[in-house]
Amino acid sequence: MVDKKMEENIVQFCAITGASTRDAKKFLEHHGRLDVAVDAYFNNPNQFASSSKSRKQEQSAAPSTSKINALFDKYKGRWMIFSVERAYWEIDAASVLDEGVDEISIDGTIKLCQDLEVDPEDVVMLAVAYELKSTRIGEWNRQGWVDGWKRLGADSLPAMTASLSKLREQLSSDPNYYAKVYAFTFEFAKSEGQRSLSAETAQAFWNLLLPVGLQGGALSHVDEDEDVSMDGTGNDGFKEEHIQWWFDFLTEKKLKGVSKDTWSMFRDFIRTIDSQFKKYDAEAAWPSTIDEFVEYARNRAGSS
Repeated sequence: MVDKKMEENIVQFCAITGASTRDAKKFLEHHGRLDVAVDAYFNNPNQFASSSKSRKQEQSAAPSTSKINALFDKYKGRWMIFSVERAYWEIDAASVLDEGVDEISIDGTIKLCQDLEVDPEDVVMLAVAYELKSTRIGEWNRQGWVDGWKRLGADSLPAMTASLSKLREQLSSDPNYYAKVYAFTFEFAKSEGQRSLSAETAQAFWNLLLPVGLQGGALSHVDEDEDVSMDGTGNDGFKEEHIQWWFDFLTEKKLKGVSKDTWSMFRDFIRTIDSQFKKYDAEAAWPSTIDEFVEYARNRAGSS
């Protein structure tokens, strides 16, 4: 017979996770404490399923909206993380949050990244922000969260971790997907009410996006007919070392802001310019900042 305390914990467990009463009882009996059992469920909801049943569920089950909502509720609000050895009750790395806030804030995002074992400043989080339609750095609204993770097919932390790997590969190697995330980043990163990015902010995001695109092929050099360079090495185009040239140029120029036009067209510039910066059409509609950088880069290439 289930005692009253266990019944109360089962009700709370089901309310938090959206799990069945049967699963709630298994997790609570195994882990003892409600908070530990809830965390264990979110980390692996199929912990007590048979291996064949688990594989079948993973292959056939559509993402659960209730599970995705439950994960949102786990991280939403304004968090204060603390640890108490012993008080009137035992608390171990407990969390207190403002229940009135129906969004995940930066503090909740840090906790999420800890659980996903990913650096909050990892470039893949830009792809996640794009997929979940985040409007501010480190913040997520419920609708974007639910729709985004459903689209990605992830309703548990392990599934979300797997999605990060897929997004990282896609961002690195797919020029079309990279272009979407790159364009999204400008609006995502700029301050509310501002028309441009600060030079410091732009460099920080370029420093995340450009290396992964150059290394994985999303920024592969293309010729005038939009054909990708056949050797795949990128030796005939923009190189990683040129990223620092660009930053040095911006610093010397003392540029305070980066316009949307400059941000957008710099990606096109990288894909079409040669490694010696000779094949550049100054009569084309490039932003003046890029015109000036070409002269700077030609001089630097000639002296190296």
